[in-house]
Amino acid sequence: MKKITAAFVVLWFILSNLSFVNAEVEKSERIEETFRFSDRQTKSIIVDNVFGSIRVTGSNENEARLVVNRTVRASGQEKYERALEEIYLDIEHENNSLILYVEGPFRCKDGSTNYRGWRFYGYEVQYDIELEIPMRSNVQLKTVNDGDIHVRNINGQYEIENINGGIKINDLAGSGRVYALNGDVEIAFSENPAANSYFGTLNGDLNLYFRTPLSADIFLKTFNGDVYSDFEVSYLPKKTKMEPEKQGKKTVYKFDRRFAVQAGDGGPEIELDTFNGDIHIFQRKS
Repeated sequence: MKKITAAFVVLWFILSNLSFVNAEVEKSERIEETFRFSDRQTKSIIVDNVFGSIRVTGSNENEARLVVNRTVRASGQEKYERALEEIYLDIEHENNSLILYVEGPFRCKDGSTNYRGWRFYGYEVQYDIELEIPMRSNVQLKTVNDGDIHVRNINGQYEIENINGGIKINDLAGSGRVYALNGDVEIAFSENPAANSYFGTLNGDLNLYFRTPLSADIFLKTFNGDVYSDFEVSYLPKKTKMEPEKQGKKTVYKFDRRFAVQAGDGGPEIELDTFNGDIHIFQRKS
């Protein structure tokens, strides 16, 4: 494996994660449902979780099978009952679309979260979500705390994000964006990305297993780490971009602090970005 080194300056951001402890009441519930789709066109699957893991597996069936394990921990019975009222899993299913959305008092109007810590609420509710969906699906998956994201056998557009956990994907085809703020990202492709894609993490390693041959323009950025590649690559200095920055009345152009290499004959742009971690570009063997 060949080593490619570079160092860059990027913005530092840390999301605090306070855990609620000393629960007087703790109860778990298992929920199972099946959703049929109208035809065999590409499906749209959205899972917007906040606390808990997400596991998604593709199949040849024309349905989605959902298993949810909900765990509620509270400082007392009153807080437990309030948790059941204030936090719930909203499910929308129509034609070829399925949306799972965890609603709660920490949600802002735009759908983002304003997390104030479990000591403020007096309870915590964790949803561990498992889904078996049609293999040809466009997926959007997101969680914040208390779980990793695992995906297997998906072919479509994807947007996958985890804040305080890792992301592991096996047999991925299509193109899109994958990002873990505090965790490793590991992806094994069944087909290399056919369109521009982004894979990143702030505090973790990027381990990507591409199919041979690989033809792509690869943009690389790391601050406290190194880059390694199983593939022969050549540098692309002309691909280095300039970014305008306003300084008073002046506009100053700066390099965007990344470098580019070409694998094979070049192709879609694949951006690999980490701050505290290494980037590994592997050849997938099987």
